[in-house]
Amino acid sequence: MAPRIIFRSGEALVEGDADYLCAEPEIVLGELDGPIGQALATLVGDQVKGHTRVFALLNSDVQVRPITLMVSKVTVSDSRYTNILMGTVQAAIAHGVLDAVREGIIPKNKANDLGIIYSVWLDPAVLKVPKKKLDHAALFNVHREATVKVIRKAMNGEPGIDWLLENQDKVSHYFHQQGLEGKI
Repeated sequence: MAPRIIFRSGEALVEGDADYLCAEPEIVLGELDGPIGQALATLVGDQVKGHTRVFALLNSDVQVRPITLMVSKVTVSDSRYTNILMGTVQAAIAHGVLDAVREGIIPKNKANDLGIIYSVWLDPAVLKVPKKKLDHAALFNVHREATVKVIRKAMNGEPGIDWLLENQDKVSHYFHQQGLEGKI
């Protein structure tokens, strides 16, 4: 029997060629009969205007396993943004979850026992891109790649504490560094 996965967390960043082609997910995942399942059920039942929680779907009625609940980091108030988030990005996340199972990052025999709460960020600058210029394929690929990356990091406990302690003074926060340079 596979060991229980009570609580794992991860974050990732994947950037594409254009500014709006950026995915920065944060996840928690774990057994549905533990704290993640409780949190997931609470989030589904406690919808908030502008931050609607939806399941990652391959299509309008094909939910992936492990069950994955998307929570937007951005207040959603524009129908075009909603359509991109609940279309291209939602499908990309669903495919990324299945990719993680296919690659063995998530054990296949645990797919029905685990839940993922997926904090998703879609750059609001996507609305400034003319409809005909918006690269849905690139947007899909960035979010799909980020999904696999964040699940891998969560399942592997990355970065580990030894790496963090060794590299603490070598890593600087991008926005903090900009502030130090007087750019913000």
